[in-house]
Amino acid sequence: MVAKTLYGFEDILARELRNLGAINVTPGVRNVSFEGDTGFMYKANLCLRTAIKIIKPIKHFKVKNEDDLYQRIYAMDWSPYLTADDTFAIDATIFSDAFSHSLYVAQKTKDAIADSFRDRKGRRPSVDLENPDLRINIHIHKEHCNVSLDSSGASLHHRGYRTATNIAPINEVLAAGLLLLSGWDGQCDFLDPMCGSGTIPIEAAMIACNIPPNINRKGFAFEKWKDFDPSLYEKIIASSLNKVREFPFSITGYDKAPSAVQKARENVANANLSDYIQIEQKNFFLSQKATERHLHLLFNPPYGERLPVEMEEFYTHIGNTLKRGYPGTDAWLITSNLEALKFVGLRPSAKIKVYNSHLESRLVKYAIYEGSKKAKYKTTS
Repeated sequence: MVAKTLYGFEDILARELRNLGAINVTPGVRNVSFEGDTGFMYKANLCLRTAIKIIKPIKHFKVKNEDDLYQRIYAMDWSPYLTADDTFAIDATIFSDAFSHSLYVAQKTKDAIADSFRDRKGRRPSVDLENPDLRINIHIHKEHCNVSLDSSGASLHHRGYRTATNIAPINEVLAAGLLLLSGWDGQCDFLDPMCGSGTIPIEAAMIACNIPPNINRKGFAFEKWKDFDPSLYEKIIASSLNKVREFPFSITGYDKAPSAVQKARENVANANLSDYIQIEQKNFFLSQKATERHLHLLFNPPYGERLPVEMEEFYTHIGNTLKRGYPGTDAWLITSNLEALKFVGLRPSAKIKVYNSHLESRLVKYAIYEGSKKAKYKTTS
């Protein structure tokens, strides 16, 4: 099988797969290939935090042009996967000089499958782009074509808990990946000081408690497959939930906008995490650390792309707030505005290249040490 992911998350996803029990795990570019049985495919969809899709290759061949592709798809036996009464959809990804347009490749594939059924059975399956019985993935790289079944359906970042969003919500897979890249493991307090609709605190809580990230989804594409085993799937769910653990620290999200706070609280409730996450209406720039315990802080501040802010002043405030009010904190932030980082006024101890949608970004760490505050606590205790 192949798990697709975002750029920069390949090694994290490979580690996730190994921890789940996959074998022959091989990172690629924006994907990781691996082996596992049917139950593992169910588990991968349910439990992987940094995967966008899990696809199952069923055929590989070389193609020279669209007619060649049509003949090879037409010749395949589709009966194990599809009947004339079913619906299907095609997703195509093309990296080849011989093929100019992914939509045309998808159309050619659709025609080949439909014609194959009509010529053999007298009837053909219908196309349903929204909710098909079978979603087929075509990947052409140069002259190599891989035909796969999409076991996920909608992208796995659609966790199912987020019904309310703000202007610039962060992708759930991106949020989980940033948390894992930052080393978040649930062993201390956590704060997102600009939490928006609450995605980062929710993903942080699911990591801390080892909750399957896609437990709240409405469904997966494999549930419509002919060989779907409902009892096996139920066992996978029960086994995964059995590994959930308690979390003795605090997870908090701040936002100064009342509308964002309301949306974040709704999403936290949808994720059944209200016992673990506190959402507060608070301006980070007027705040300070709530306890003397170590704090893991991660946030997605405005970049100036979709949310207008005065960058120099805003990022200067970030640095001043961290220095003034957050001793004993590992502070991580993601931004695509690399110029703005200069105004934070702190030396980063880590910089990791990632992408937020199409924007090349950096995940940056600032280690804020105890310093004079620690001395003050000692003299007053």
